[in-house]
Amino acid sequence: MLFSILQLIGGIILSVGWVPQIVQIIKTKSVKDLNLKSYLSMLLGIGLMEIYAVHLVMTGNGMAFLITNSLSLLVVSLVVGLILGYGKARKPTKEESP
Repeated sequence: MLFSILQLIGGIILSVGWVPQIVQIIKTKSVKDLNLKSYLSMLLGIGLMEIYAVHLVMTGNGMAFLITNSLSLLVVSLVVGLILGYGKARKPTKEESP
């Protein structure tokens, strides 16, 4: 029980840690310094862990892991969506133009 609580608290902290990045993206409408490939890699890893978390829950364990992993999947998916949305909308500056 203690480890489930620790996992739940730790997972929530890790997921909430993305909120400042999301707020900054929305405020500035800029994703210029973010690498889509990095976030897609994280999304793939979290997605694979999500499959494992579902398996754990089906065997009677891991509900805290499923909850926090699902939250991470949601938050990182949001960041990827923002990168895709604002990345296409951004026009290159004069310095970036060929």
